Amino acid sequence: MIRKTMLSLGRHMSSMARGTTQVRRLLHGGYVRIHPSVQEALVEGRPVVALESTIITHGMAYPLNLSMAREVEEIVRTNGAVPATVGILRGQIHVGLTDEELEFLASSKNAVKVSRRDFPFVLSQGLSGGTTVSGTMIAAHKAGIPVFVSGGIGGVHRDGENTLDVSADLTELGRTPVAVVAAGAKSILDIGRTLEYLETQGVCVAAFGESREFPAFFSRQSGFQAPYHVRDEEEAAKLIDSALGLGLGSGVLIAVPCPQERAAQGQAIEEAIQQALSQARSKGITGKEVTPFLLQKLVELTDGKSLDSNLALIQNNARVGSCIAVALSKLQKARRERNLPRPGDMTAPQPVVIGGINVDFIAKAQNPDILGGGQTNAGRVRRTFGGVGRNLADCLSRLGQTPLLLSAVGKDEHLESVLHYCHHMDVSSILQLEGKSTATYCAVITSAGELSVGLGDMDIHHQITEHYVSQFKESLCQAPLVCMDGNVPLSTIQYVCQLAREHQLAELPSRLEDVVQAAVALACPLLAHLHCVVVTLGAHGVLLCGKSLGGSISLYPGAHEQTAAARLCAAHYPAIPIGREEIVNVSGAGDSLMAGILAGMLAKHDTDTCVRMGLLAASLSLRSYEPISPEISTSSVSQEQVQSRSWPEVKVWNMD
Repeated sequence: MIRKTMLSLGRHMSSMARGTTQVRRLLHGGYVRIHPSVQEALVEGRPVVALESTIITHGMAYPLNLSMAREVEEIVRTNGAVPATVGILRGQIHVGLTDEELEFLASSKNAVKVSRRDFPFVLSQGLSGGTTVSGTMIAAHKAGIPVFVSGGIGGVHRDGENTLDVSADLTELGRTPVAVVAAGAKSILDIGRTLEYLETQGVCVAAFGESREFPAFFSRQSGFQAPYHVRDEEEAAKLIDSALGLGLGSGVLIAVPCPQERAAQGQAIEEAIQQALSQARSKGITGKEVTPFLLQKLVELTDGKSLDSNLALIQNNARVGSCIAVALSKLQKARRERNLPRPGDMTAPQPVVIGGINVDFIAKAQNPDILGGGQTNAGRVRRTFGGVGRNLADCLSRLGQTPLLLSAVGKDEHLESVLHYCHHMDVSSILQLEGKSTATYCAVITSAGELSVGLGDMDIHHQITEHYVSQFKESLCQAPLVCMDGNVPLSTIQYVCQLAREHQLAELPSRLEDVVQAAVALACPLLAHLHCVVVTLGAHGVLLCGKSLGGSISLYPGAHEQTAAARLCAAHYPAIPIGREEIVNVSGAGDSLMAGILAGMLAKHDTDTCVRMGLLAASLSLRSYEPISPEISTSSVSQEQVQSRSWPEVKVWNMD
């Protein structure tokens, strides 16, 4: 017997003859700018390696620092990863730099050394600077980059038991889940106490290669053993994957020794260090100025041998780190593919989502005024993936529901990227059509975030035909829930609606975008045929219209249908407050909202919990560069999360 199913039509249609196309806007965050090549790699699941910039601004003189930075980036590319040098330019964090931006930092005379504590001041004052290990870890984690290559980490300074001079790199490793690939701790530090401090912070430290000896930057030997040991890139990737998978919130340190043929002699370096330390004390040099001073002195005292070792180990770290990032990417991809649902694996019927997949290109102007007349305007262009059907299926998948997505894409240059980005979803049944173009959308946005013009090539959505969808009739009839994008062909909508009527299924639109007054006016006639209507009100929240008994509007068909006392009401649920500066992307918030509500319904939660799960999901996506936030999960959007928060009162109006 076909179970009672709820059918969700993805969009309000201006007429039954055609669906309307959603206008998409993307608001970039004010603090972090991710280079398009880096963002594209992250979206497609390709390996990315973060690189620090204090070595550029404070570690070497110009132009050697610039050539070193270019060489390191090229080594990362050669080994199959995308480099993402992190730096601060005029008060903005950049993850990935252009060659012009690299040269700007390399030649800057006033660059600031930026660690965790320095970000608020440097950004508020519009300054430029190089990020330390600590600062780069923060930026990498915010961008979603799990592997970061550095020369060496900071640590406990010599005589640190008296001065309490301990690098913020160590505490950052204890609270930021990023793997740092470095040549151990700088040999000018107290290596033993540094390892003890890392243990206290809960940091997993492993030596890389054939020996457990913990390297000391210039030297392959420090006299101390690392707690653990990985022999190659694959073992390192497995260790990092385990650490990230556990969700401990702490980082991993992979300590890579300097190449044997370029390693400095330990005794000679030690003598030079002691002499440099003595000079630093006599000059009264303290704090974050100590390391740059000591490194420069070591170059002088060793006749450049320490600099040769420095360059060799940085290049070696870049090679090892990029190979680790590639191995980690392959490991994660293989696990995702193993976890994908396969036909016959389902123990329970899947929800079904019918709708479009889009490749979105968002161009945001840098200047307040967009010049016409064929002129080129400076700006940033990003590629993301959207489409109402894809967005709903994405969000539901992240919430543990694994819906079957029925959609269509072209066998073109976008196909591989789309499938890779949707790796966590069941896309086994989408059409892949020769000679057709995957749907694309291009939006030009002003510097204030307002849409200037949008262009869409959505013709392939017409291929989501009645004939195609009818092949999945059994899945539709058995599904606990069916969601449909209103932009698919009218005949497809009519077919699914007819299927719903034949099997006495209820119909529920998922979005009716309008203000409250117009929403109520629109909802009244619709409620003569539909069970309830969900209206998104942007920053004002959600309006739920339907039959109420005792002040509660039911999302479930049949609950109040036969009750004479039930009345038509509109219930307003205020949105979760989000500061304007926190909003990054509005394009998937409505789809996240609806998916959160649907996930609550599938879990049989009450109306208030379902709507608030939707609001939680929407708030996460508003803060994400992607239309559907990767942070959405069964733990971040759940009944427990709803119950743990205080919520504004729900206001109810009588619609009769």
